[in-house]
Amino acid sequence: MISYEPKRGITLSVGASALFALMSAYTLLLAPLDGLDIFAWRVIWTAPGALALVVLRSRAPHLWQLIVRAFKEPRTALMLMASAGLLGMQLWVFLWAPLHGRLLEVSLGYFMLPLVMVLVGRYYYHERLEALQWIAVACAAVGVAHELWVTHAFSWPTLLVALGYPPYFVLRRKIHADSLVTFSIEMMLLLPVAAIEVRTGGSLAQLASHKLLTWMLLPGLGVLSTVALACYLKASRLLPMALFGILGYVEPVLLVIVSVVLLREPFGLRELGTYVPIWIAVALTAVHGARLVRLSGG
Repeated sequence: MISYEPKRGITLSVGASALFALMSAYTLLLAPLDGLDIFAWRVIWTAPGALALVVLRSRAPHLWQLIVRAFKEPRTALMLMASAGLLGMQLWVFLWAPLHGRLLEVSLGYFMLPLVMVLVGRYYYHERLEALQWIAVACAAVGVAHELWVTHAFSWPTLLVALGYPPYFVLRRKIHADSLVTFSIEMMLLLPVAAIEVRTGGSLAQLASHKLLTWMLLPGLGVLSTVALACYLKASRLLPMALFGILGYVEPVLLVIVSVVLLREPFGLRELGTYVPIWIAVALTAVHGARLVRLSGG
């Protein structure tokens, strides 16, 4: 039986959302690198950070156990490779979108994601939803339906986020290992891909004339990425899937603020029809989260 810790899980989830939103603006400091280059360097700088966290938190034996288990159990090895691939796609699109004026589309994917996660929690994990959660989901569904009615389709960045993350989290629960340890192995599995991109993509030559980028900004990206993802993945194990999914509304709200205020992406009356119902869902989620923490004695 899964043991939940609502207070700690909610704190980690909200903190991770704030750090992810900060990271989307941070990518603007990394010019002239493009999205794929930034993805590769993010993996390269995040992998050692994740391993350092494993050692500092005395998880090295767990890391070794999972590695041995992957060699002994082909099913575990395949699940780890699949989860690394799914995570890699999300890391890439998140860094690519701000550089190409597509952050609002990605934020819409994050708004849709909790709806999908709630359905996974309800029908795959058979979790019970409270009335306030159903109301929040209904409000968010109104916003999503408005977007579909206006545009007649969702862009591929939106669908990649909304449909790519749920199987990733299901896989992680099936692996049934420490969140940080699993994340570290995923980063190690992505390292060869990142190394190939760095060598063939031409970013090494660009960095030769950008010392600040090489020695401060890219390592800073690794620190942000490590802390944010570690918090997010730990929260995924401490919260019921439905609540964890609904808390996903916090990040896209922050991403909208970043995209409009910092990146100057267009936001008018049409967008309000999509986002206002979802912001109501965020408020209801905050109320539900506070009630859950209070009832748990946190």
